[in-house]
Amino acid sequence: MAKTAAILIARLIFAGVFAMAAGFKLAGMESTATQIASIGFPAPLLFAWVAALFEIALVIAFLTGAFFTEAALLAAAYVLFLGVAFYGPSKWTDDPMMFGFFVDHFVFVAGLLYAAVHGPGERLAVRRGLIWRQETAGEA
Repeated sequence: MAKTAAILIARLIFAGVFAMAAGFKLAGMESTATQIASIGFPAPLLFAWVAALFEIALVIAFLTGAFFTEAALLAAAYVLFLGVAFYGPSKWTDDPMMFGFFVDHFVFVAGLLYAAVHGPGERLAVRRGLIWRQETAGEA
């Protein structure tokens, strides 16, 4: 029972973080585009919309468990990219707090990778995906 609760809470945390991120983008799309432009990306408004829609898709995957492993792996790559692009080494000399933000992204990536390996749990999960592993009788 505790394992199931922990997995469901983790899924809710993942979904909540990406829901907040998408919500902030949708509430201030121009501001998000300005931040994206600040790191030199072309078509910042387009990328802001793509990011918001991607985050909404992640929320759906984490809440339902459908394509969970794929979503967790894509989310890990996305979070790693964001950490490097927005808080990477070039930012540390101007503001030492940026290093802390950078490291925080790696902690989140570690959780997402762990989730990708272990899956959405046995309860409240739609068992659909492109990447899957056969559960064996001896696995815990």
